[in-house]
Amino acid sequence: MTKQNVVVSDTKSAIKAITVAMSNSSLFAAAAQKQPAVLGGYFTISRKKVLQNIDINGGARISAWVDSMRASSPTHIKSNPPASEDQSSWILHHPSALDMFEQITNASKGKQIVMFLDYDGTLSPIVDDPDRAFMSDQMRATVRKLARYFPTAIVSGRCRDKVYSFVRLAELYYAGSHGMDIKGPSKGSKYKKVSERAGTQAVLFQPASEFLPMIDEISNIYFQVYKALVEKTKSTPGANVENNKFSISVHFRCVDEKKWSELAHQVKSVLKEYPKLRLTQGRKVLEIRPSIKWDKGKALEFLLESLGYANCTDVFPVYIGDDRTGRRCI
Repeated sequence: MTKQNVVVSDTKSAIKAITVAMSNSSLFAAAAQKQPAVLGGYFTISRKKVLQNIDINGGARISAWVDSMRASSPTHIKSNPPASEDQSSWILHHPSALDMFEQITNASKGKQIVMFLDYDGTLSPIVDDPDRAFMSDQMRATVRKLARYFPTAIVSGRCRDKVYSFVRLAELYYAGSHGMDIKGPSKGSKYKKVSERAGTQAVLFQPASEFLPMIDEISNIYFQVYKALVEKTKSTPGANVENNKFSISVHFRCVDEKKWSELAHQVKSVLKEYPKLRLTQGRKVLEIRPSIKWDKGKALEFLLESLGYANCTDVFPVYIGDDRTGRRCI
């Protein structure tokens, strides 16, 4: 599988450009005709690769997290300063996808395109209230059209049921909770071989069967953690705690930047009692997940394998997202 990484600053333009290309280019029509191979089974990971929990007990770590929160979640538009040497090097290896769209379409000729899309900030805008991150009817129509040509999956840190309630397209794959909860299309997709093989209309996947006991155990304590975080953060105006079934999100979209350090300390005070959980960070969100090596990138690999495209040279995966958690997909 070719690993040519490009980035895009405007995800809506990228999806629109792909849709226009689908309508106007014969190469996309040809790629859409290729049927997926016979699907594989479960994709598991060795226990030796379980991630260690981050250090949530050190004061210096909190300071570093707050600095990182500021860097990844700017509260206002900043002017573009001259790029540093490191930034220039990164841009060189990750050019703009829109600027290279012609090269991308040429590279995809004769290959099966598989689409992977983030939700928040990609299919919907980042809004103050996460429960109101609705996608527009125009965007829904675009994604529906995309899925007619290629197998298409939504890969999100949100609860799978929550994402489905926003998107409402049964022909897609949905990978929620950073890929720990995956469901195949229930109808309207010619790529739903997983459903056909299992003899059901929709199939639920778990990411790594050997971790299921651990995940089940952690699921039992998530409600305790969720309640503790709600209670602990209620003194911080704007903090929003969301239970994503296999993960918990602490949104600070509406929290004054001066209160970010206070919020980080509150989250730290709760998590120090739960060593099997780890803390990660996204765009204006702190996320609590099990300490296992599973993320959006592993979910992408799992879906490619399930579609019969593992280690194939004639597949062209495309991922569009706006968050650092999506880097694992790239």
